[in-house]
Amino acid sequence: MGDGDGWARCGLGHTHWGRFGAAGLLLSHHDPADGVTRLLLQQRAWWGQGGGTWGMFGGGRHSGEDKIEAALRETSEECTLDVGTVRVHGLLVEDHGDWDYASVIGSVDARPHVKPASFETRKAAWVPVDEVGSRRLFAPFARTWPALREAMLRLVLVVDAANVVGSRADGWWKDRAGANARLRDDLTALKDGLTGVPPGLVPFDRTFPDLVLVVEGAARGVAAEPSDAVRVVAAPGSGDDRIVELVSSPEPGTVHLVVTADRELRARCEDAGAAVAGPRWLTERLPSRR
Repeated sequence: MGDGDGWARCGLGHTHWGRFGAAGLLLSHHDPADGVTRLLLQQRAWWGQGGGTWGMFGGGRHSGEDKIEAALRETSEECTLDVGTVRVHGLLVEDHGDWDYASVIGSVDARPHVKPASFETRKAAWVPVDEVGSRRLFAPFARTWPALREAMLRLVLVVDAANVVGSRADGWWKDRAGANARLRDDLTALKDGLTGVPPGLVPFDRTFPDLVLVVEGAARGVAAEPSDAVRVVAAPGSGDDRIVELVSSPEPGTVHLVVTADRELRARCEDAGAAVAGPRWLTERLPSRR
């Protein structure tokens, strides 16, 4: 029992579980073998609210608890999923006034067998997305499911290193490799979440993009240096060509945002279906260098 366990009344006059709000995890896995995307769903125990219905794993947040931490904690308490394998892509917050519900959108690379781990869970199952609507759903989940289904997206931020480095007056002309490495390190700040994404790309209040930095020329060696948060790709030839290759064959549910000021590259990326933002948009979200 935590200090968030208990009922609360929101500003809209509804009663909800979770004194400080609640959070849940909408977890997906795409199987390339059969092309099917499945969601991990919980069938609620018969004795509880919405007994026997299906929905996300989740529950009440504790005071001062981060929304994502709460969703992962509740999931780990209610089933056997190893939440350390979850890749979080975005956060959606439904505000009821003085109370909110946070939906954490995530995925896993492998689909493990998941079993109930508490008396609150009757069953756990990986349900094909197209079959979710045919289940008897928990009423709040049923109401939000159409919007949540559209939110099952992963943003990949692809940075044209040469172009962005050239827009920052940090001595890149003296040390191109060093300037690229500094940009890579600055990008790690985005692992804690990104806001202000260009409209229409992803619906999240906060998104957690995959970070890709494409380097070329004298900076290629940066790709050999270790980096946990940023994937550094060394272009064997033109960096522009490598970026277009990366965005031309997106995985299901993947949205690409390329950062560059190069007009020709912008046009090529947009033709490939990617969105484009300028270096200033990115640098405004990175730590300042003086």
